[in-house]
Amino acid sequence: MTDPRPVVTDVHAHILLPSLHAEIERRAPEGVRAAAALELVRNGAESLKVSGPMVGSRIPKLTDVSVRLADMDAQGVDRQWVSASPNHFYPWAEEELAVWAAREANRLTAAHVSLAPERLTGLGLVPLQHPGRIVECLDDAVLVHGLAGVEISSFAGDVELSDPRLEPFWARAAELGAVVFLHPFGCSLDERLDRFYLSNTVGQPVENAVALSHLIFAGVLDRHPELRLVAAHGGGYLPTAIGRSDRAWKVRPEAQRCAHAPSTYLRKIWFDTVVHDPKGLRTLVEVAGGSQVLLGSDYPFDMGLDDPVALVRGAGLPAEVVERILGGNADALLTSRVPA
Repeated sequence: MTDPRPVVTDVHAHILLPSLHAEIERRAPEGVRAAAALELVRNGAESLKVSGPMVGSRIPKLTDVSVRLADMDAQGVDRQWVSASPNHFYPWAEEELAVWAAREANRLTAAHVSLAPERLTGLGLVPLQHPGRIVECLDDAVLVHGLAGVEISSFAGDVELSDPRLEPFWARAAELGAVVFLHPFGCSLDERLDRFYLSNTVGQPVENAVALSHLIFAGVLDRHPELRLVAAHGGGYLPTAIGRSDRAWKVRPEAQRCAHAPSTYLRKIWFDTVVHDPKGLRTLVEVAGGSQVLLGSDYPFDMGLDDPVALVRGAGLPAEVVERILGGNADALLTSRVPA
């Protein structure tokens, strides 16, 4: 007898790649030290003292497939999209090291999901700070390793998501039907957010909003309407403050490089449910549409959702929208993928 319950898919879950980081430390110790110093500036010593043990206690969840699957069962999740912990972005890495790191992350992620292919879907990495090398790493992720797409940060060095040098990447991602998962790591406000864990509670939503605004206002979504862009953390502040963007588009000539009002593009982007409260989730559905919201947990970090399914089921949304968020929308995103 067929199980009538739809497949529940969590699109925001992470993997840690210790062997990759160990090799990065061996090849570029000064870069690793400089990145750690920047993390101290951005997060503050108090938060780093909490984050270190928190991540350490979750290493089995981040590396052991059997632990991951048991946790998925406990949450009522059938499938996870697994992406590298953003500390593996290495936005400071020089070109050859960055390309190697992305390809190695793709290989390791594919190996992890291959241990439970019926339950895990992988997303790879690309070296965002080196636009000329991104397409080859996207192809490596999707065509060589069979991953569903790639995870990117909100910016890297001088590369914003509106950068014209990224046009070949957006075009190739659209052509392949690849998912592009936008997940910030670090906020350029730096030491202004170095206390009270503002680096995460404020920094991540800010970075999501800035990155999405670059994409919208630059007309990237006009030029690449088939792009499958998924924004972590519910898109940050942008969905709830999109009226201000619409006003700017209406009255400011420099904000009129997209063909339509910015709010219309929120229905062409997908958003996860990591917004932490039912009202925020209802607002996201109202603004973006029930077809554009995907279940996410940020597994297994402490700022994630312990019971992501319960949040969706308890938000007071129509039953049809609930079922789409829990899995139908994610399934639809993975259709028409180019096979590896």
